[in-house]
Amino acid sequence: MPAKSHSNRKFHDPRMLVEHPVAEIHATQRSVTINLSESPLSWLHARGHLSNRQMLAGETLRGDYEPAALGPHVAMSWENIPRSRQKRGVPSGLNRTERMIQAKSRFDGALTALGPDLSDIAWRVICVGESVPAGEREMSWPVRSGKLVLKIALDRLAVFYRIPF
Repeated sequence: MPAKSHSNRKFHDPRMLVEHPVAEIHATQRSVTINLSESPLSWLHARGHLSNRQMLAGETLRGDYEPAALGPHVAMSWENIPRSRQKRGVPSGLNRTERMIQAKSRFDGALTALGPDLSDIAWRVICVGESVPAGEREMSWPVRSGKLVLKIALDRLAVFYRIPF
């Protein structure tokens, strides 16, 4: 008896996948598939609740949070090993520890600019990935107040990161 085929079944994929072009220097055009429902911030942006500027401010904060939250490098670093027999020149850019320190400094500055009232919701939603309703419950806020406060925090972050209108 032949095995049953499941190809005739239709199923609902809960992910919101979109193709996003990647800027390339070469002539070939490439794209990546992005799951818009991956983070609460991108979920809000995909539904028109956040402006592009607010989304960029949130992603910038998250971009500073991730390297700042990494632990120290305890294994051998292969970053400065010469790739050829030629003499090694001046190192290009900062090493991992220096990048981590700078990201931590920017992250701390951003949270200081937000103040204690706005930094909590921003950290929960942007950095940790907690949903806005879950953040409202954890902070004992009224329902639907978190999105408004988050938008205010994102506007203040955009000013801190000097993101143009």
